[in-house]
Amino acid sequence: MRKDSAVADERRPRARHRMSQSSSTEPDEELMRALYREHAGPLLAYVLRLVAGDRQRAEDVVQETLIRAWKNAGQLNRATGSVRPWLVTVARRIVIDGHRSRQARPQEVDPSPLEVIPAEDEIDKALWLMTLSDALDDLTPAHREVLVETYFKGRTVNEAAETLGIPSGTVRSRVFYALRSMKLALEERGVTA
Repeated sequence: MRKDSAVADERRPRARHRMSQSSSTEPDEELMRALYREHAGPLLAYVLRLVAGDRQRAEDVVQETLIRAWKNAGQLNRATGSVRPWLVTVARRIVIDGHRSRQARPQEVDPSPLEVIPAEDEIDKALWLMTLSDALDDLTPAHREVLVETYFKGRTVNEAAETLGIPSGTVRSRVFYALRSMKLALEERGVTA
């Protein structure tokens, strides 16, 4: 043992000596103060490394460790040597238990994004279909049948031309004018793109 550490031991009584001198079953206030003075700083440094520098969490772990030491003072009185290994083990177990409990619990989800997503409204869909059907009725029969074949049935220009029995160029021309008429009919009903 170095000479300067022996001098330090003489000036400041160590918590382990106080633990063994305490004969009562209830730990006294001086014992807890000695534990805190001697072990809180090094314990905090150790726990800070375990919790990746989260100071608030580290302080909570040190506090919980010292509370457990206070609750188990009788067991610590019987221990020989320093109580620091016991404190370090308890602190490490508290950190591990906290990590495991966070892993076991499902991650919480903020419900606020769900509130801003509009739900599908069948009434809006029904009104849109009624407006669309009404606008289709305003078209000429030739324009209406070309739009039905190409847009609603999903046929290509050539397939629609075959089905309707007209040339594909005529289908293209009718689709162009039908869409223009449809746009005007929808604008008259208050629907804007």
